[in-house]
Amino acid sequence: MTATVGASATAQVHKSHLRTLVGTGIGNAVEWYDWAIYATFSPFIASALFSSADPTSAVLSTLAIFAVGFVARPFGGFVFGWIGDRIGRKTSMTIAVGLAAVGSLLIGIAPTFQAVGALASVMLLVARLIQGLAHGGELPSSQTYLSEMAPKEKRGFWATLIYTSGTAGILAGTLLGAILTGVLSKADMNAWGWRVPFLVGGALGIYALVMRAKMKETEAFEAEAPKEKREPMWPQIVKYRKQALQVIGLTVGLTVVYYIWGVVAPSYAASSLKMDRGAALWAGVIGNVAFIASLPFWGKLSDRIGRKPVLIVSSAGAALLHFPMTWLLKDSPWQLAVSMSVMLFFIAGSASIVPAVYAELFPTKIRTVGVGVPYSICVAVFGGTAPYLQTWLGSIGQANMFNVYAVILLAIGIAFAFMIPETKGKDLTH
Repeated sequence: MTATVGASATAQVHKSHLRTLVGTGIGNAVEWYDWAIYATFSPFIASALFSSADPTSAVLSTLAIFAVGFVARPFGGFVFGWIGDRIGRKTSMTIAVGLAAVGSLLIGIAPTFQAVGALASVMLLVARLIQGLAHGGELPSSQTYLSEMAPKEKRGFWATLIYTSGTAGILAGTLLGAILTGVLSKADMNAWGWRVPFLVGGALGIYALVMRAKMKETEAFEAEAPKEKREPMWPQIVKYRKQALQVIGLTVGLTVVYYIWGVVAPSYAASSLKMDRGAALWAGVIGNVAFIASLPFWGKLSDRIGRKPVLIVSSAGAALLHFPMTWLLKDSPWQLAVSMSVMLFFIAGSASIVPAVYAELFPTKIRTVGVGVPYSICVAVFGGTAPYLQTWLGSIGQANMFNVYAVILLAIGIAFAFMIPETKGKDLTH
């Protein structure tokens, strides 16, 4: 009888864990999918929603709106961080994925510049601001939720779900792009094919919203003091400014090199290096598969030897190999696949565990907003401008300057990794 009760309790725990992982993962995948397909399909968006009189200006305008979407992220980090710390992690995550779905649907149905003029560009801007707000809230909410739900001795491994699911979303968008460009003619892609990924993203977002509505709240949040006794938010943010600065320091290099190698590399290879677009997208699939395969290795390693050694080794590896892999990348798809795979292996070290590290830096009462605001500001300032800066410097013959910039940011991340406390196995109920 005791054995039966024990087995039943274990099965319930496993079912609860599975619901947590699936609900968090699918919503996170949809958010990242929405974000990445914009970069992948930016040339088609440029031709459809901006004036065709100056193609170069249209592409730069499209990338500028990509950056503008990041401007909304700090606001999303604060708003959804407040919701997460005051109302609940689950509520914050659910609303965020719903907003992301709305943004994706707006892009998918946006009228062309030829039909309505500048209104098409304005509609794109509004959609990206909505997505920026949602994504600014999604990451800190889902990272905090997952870290609080994870067994503390396996938190590093559980944390890998964030970038695993996110990259799966990017991979799905990349695969869909490769299939569409292979099956449809260029005329069809420009006319309507580019809209398909955004409409799919909107539908998946609605499904993720339903999934998250069924999840339960974390014990750490429910054990926190009653709402009426909680301290005001802004004094708490100021109180933990050191930890907020640590989040920024750990993020600057990671966000730039990840967007370079994990998101925009195939698009950059096709646009700037004149690589066949379909072949570049398939090479990107290979690189992202290598990234996903690397994440569990680093996450488990951090649960054994600690967070700091993994952060330092992975960032140092990425910094040392950035220039060699950039020099390797010329005009061949195999070069793109190899360079992406090598760089993403080392980037995976930091990416796998930063969700756990961020959560372990803050107490429960300020954990979501404490992570969300500095993280979103950092990603907006550095990650959001990376594709535009890379394209602009390349257009004026100074591409090497961007590579120097990326390595310097990685060095900053290494310095902060040395300065933070070791947090492996920390109890998150305080």
